[in-house]
Amino acid sequence: MHMKAKHQKTLQLVFSRPTPSGVKWLDAVALFEALGAVLEEAEGSRVTVYLFDQVKVMHRPHPSPDIDKGAVASIRKWLDENGVKP
Repeated sequence: MHMKAKHQKTLQLVFSRPTPSGVKWLDAVALFEALGAVLEEAEGSRVTVYLFDQVKVMHRPHPSPDIDKGAVASIRKWLDENGVKP
């Protein structure tokens, strides 16, 4: 799969160990969209992500733009299970 360098950098950050705390929400959204996702705003800070014929509900971080480590680990597992790796 070919993706822009920015998306590849985000993917590498998500897969880095130890789990990073500096993954930006907007960078993750751009990565999902590059992979073909459709995102839909839901109630409150929820965002529904349609990708890999699956539906995931994620929470937009606030007030910080950074995704917490637990969510990054969850995203890494989801991508890995669907064959997306750096």
